[in-house]
Amino acid sequence: MLRKTLFGWMAMLLLAGCTSDQQFRPENLAKRDLDFVTDTHIQQLDTLLKSLMKKLYLRNPRELSKTADATIESRIDLIFSLPPPLIFDELGGKESIDAMLLGLDPEYQGDRVFAVMVGLAGMLDQAYDNKEEFFILDTLDQQKLYNSARNLEVLAWRLKTRVDTNGTLLLLTNHLDPADPNLSFERLFGKMIALQDNLAMIVSQRNGRTINLILHGLATSFLAI
Repeated sequence: MLRKTLFGWMAMLLLAGCTSDQQFRPENLAKRDLDFVTDTHIQQLDTLLKSLMKKLYLRNPRELSKTADATIESRIDLIFSLPPPLIFDELGGKESIDAMLLGLDPEYQGDRVFAVMVGLAGMLDQAYDNKEEFFILDTLDQQKLYNSARNLEVLAWRLKTRVDTNGTLLLLTNHLDPADPNLSFERLFGKMIALQDNLAMIVSQRNGRTINLILHGLATSFLAI
């Protein structure tokens, strides 16, 4: 058994050396398997968030026009080029859930897409304790990860239901025309929810701690992170 285990580890090391030479960093020696998994989840979330932000601007170009000389790329870079926490003067210092609520307030006159995305990205950052990379001494809270997944569900629902005084949606997302449906927003949210739920389960099993579950569909308000 020991001999097989040693051969297994040797094979893994050789495979890693053959495929990841250019990606190896000395810092990686201070990482566990869970840290690599967590880093991958964070990278995937960032990719999905950027795609969501771009789609929201394309569906709601009036929001982009509220900021002089702004482009979709410049607004995306403004969020994702900064380390957490994400705090901006144009949002009155509001972040995380408060920024999302601001963006979906019928009285708000600013860039709703920016407010929602600052809030969403900040809320997810908080689920990872505002860390952009994980190492052996870092820890994760399975409940925060689980709650963030429920908050994604709440946001997806609110985007489809929040309207102004004229009954017009504050932000357009899915296009439900039977002749030409577009459910790309649903798919993006579904992927992010699955990522957070998956990692919450992994961390729960690793920590030996249970998650306080909420029955599917019952979360209609944002949960604390």
